[in-house]
Amino acid sequence: MSHVRYQINFMDYLHEKAQESRCKETHAYLMFLLGAVFHVGGTLENLHLTENSEWFLFIPYHAKPLGGAILGLSLIISGLSLMVFGIVAGLIYRLHRRWYIAEVRKIASKKELKRLKMKRRITKQNR
Repeated sequence: MSHVRYQINFMDYLHEKAQESRCKETHAYLMFLLGAVFHVGGTLENLHLTENSEWFLFIPYHAKPLGGAILGLSLIISGLSLMVFGIVAGLIYRLHRRWYIAEVRKIASKKELKRLKMKRRITKQNR
């Protein structure tokens, strides 16, 4: 049984990681949007239950035990947490991708510098 090994150079690895980070960043921002939808849904649920909801900062809640009030409050809390975690994860993945791209640029500039040096050597030898 032979084992097939795939050897990948560092530049290809960095390209793959940058693409993966871009995908994760998109998922993080979609998580933020889902949190916004949950938050709005919970707010509308609580406002629909009563005419006079009690407010804590910008979160409406209903103090009496109603099933809809618990649903609305859980939607608001989960929506806020999804929004916060979505923004934080998106920023982290963006920083990772920036680092990957910076490393790719370093490698590409080193390769370009080597190519120019070789070209100068060849032109000097031909003279």
